[in-house]
Amino acid sequence: MATDQRNDPYRGYNFILEIDNVPKGAFSEVGGLTADRDSVDYREGTDVQPNVRKLHGLSKFVNLTLKRGYTQDKSLWQWYVNVMNGVDDRRNVTIVLLNERREAVLRWNAENAWISKIEGPALKASSNDVAMESLELVHEGLTLEM
Repeated sequence: MATDQRNDPYRGYNFILEIDNVPKGAFSEVGGLTADRDSVDYREGTDVQPNVRKLHGLSKFVNLTLKRGYTQDKSLWQWYVNVMNGVDDRRNVTIVLLNERREAVLRWNAENAWISKIEGPALKASSNDVAMESLELVHEGLTLEM
């Protein structure tokens, strides 16, 4: 049955990243959009069934991994230096997935994020690759807006 409405999946290459509502461009990869929930085994002595019940446990969130080509923008490095110097510099990070018309269609919001690791490029004289920087963001919550 033909319809005039296509419902194609979104492409993974069309995204932007915002830190405290300020767009930060040039990221080539974002990973770690994962939320996990522990289960807790529980059984009362009066339970008739011969198995344990599964209760909701704590929620956990995987660190976000961001990769981008090196530029003159040192704002991420300055953010890391703040954290390294003991400043409680937590920021809200949003990954925005765009459709083919570059309109926002999905938003993942990571709350209270801070940089736990920053990694410089692998330099090789015989390579033609872009110098990439990688960082990990620890955060306290991940929500999805549609």
